[in-house]
Amino acid sequence: MTDRKAELAANLAQVEERIASSCAAAGRKREEVTLIVVTKTYPASDVRILHELGVRHVAENRDQDAAPKATACADLSLTWHFVGQLQTNKVRSVTSYADVVQSVDRAKLVTALSAAAVRGERELGCLIQVALDAESGERGERGGVAPDGVEELAAAIGAAGGLRLDGLMTVAPLAGEYAGRQRAAFDRLLEISSRLRAGHPAANMVSAGMSGDLEDAVAAGATHVRVGTAVLGVRPRLG
Repeated sequence: MTDRKAELAANLAQVEERIASSCAAAGRKREEVTLIVVTKTYPASDVRILHELGVRHVAENRDQDAAPKATACADLSLTWHFVGQLQTNKVRSVTSYADVVQSVDRAKLVTALSAAAVRGERELGCLIQVALDAESGERGERGGVAPDGVEELAAAIGAAGGLRLDGLMTVAPLAGEYAGRQRAAFDRLLEISSRLRAGHPAANMVSAGMSGDLEDAVAAGATHVRVGTAVLGVRPRLG
């Protein structure tokens, strides 16, 4: 086993233990929570090692990094998640490799994603990114739609060709009433998810929690956690 593979295996084991312990504490089954490894800034070689170690879900946040990496790993059985703020001029590229876009936060993006998915004869999973720091009608500092805009966006995704409404995503906010209160933020996301599922029962995916707060996300009921640093190490600086 190479040094890098041994390092990633040890880190994965630690993250797995954290998830399993959190599930046990919350009275949940371990299989209720899916680990997504955020591989941004790391090379395709790391993605290949992660696949060898059993990882099946990976995430990227920049198309210029993700597209060549996905191409280099096209022979692997992976589900690719796009988690970054997405500009419409990048949509055609992103829909060529992403299986799920977790950062849908405006109607214009829904229209663009739908057109690209239909053109590429693909079905693209969509999560609505909820900004818990945004006032009504506004977007969050880190992207996302205000809670009162979720239903309208859900209806737009549900009516769009090539798209599938899978659920909700959030990033713990750095400002506003939920700043520093990750558990409260994730509880709020689950409330919004419960309301969404009343009209869209298949939209049961809740993506929340990262390396520093995955325990709070699992306790709140998240179905997916997005972990980067705890698996791959401290990220190299971007140029």
